[in-house]
Amino acid sequence: MTDITEIAREGALKTQIMYKANLSFTQLSNYTALLLEKNLITPTVYEGREGYVVTAQGLNFLQKYRELIRMIETSGNKKAALSIQNIVKKT
Repeated sequence: MTDITEIAREGALKTQIMYKANLSFTQLSNYTALLLEKNLITPTVYEGREGYVVTAQGLNFLQKYRELIRMIETSGNKKAALSIQNIVKKT
């Protein structure tokens, strides 16, 4: 989810997100549906085609996520930080 949200910061086409996040079309559809439901991204027309752009709530999510990872890493537990990153990417 963080990958998609990060990629969509400036606006991105579905195919751009799919390839940059290394997702299948089915995975992309499932994840974007969840992100739309949670108001983290919003549909937009980007370069004349359907795409997504991150919302203010999505930017807040990314900021809080980075803060959490930074806190865990500075506590010396990089293994836990990597685990959280993997969980969020798979969610």
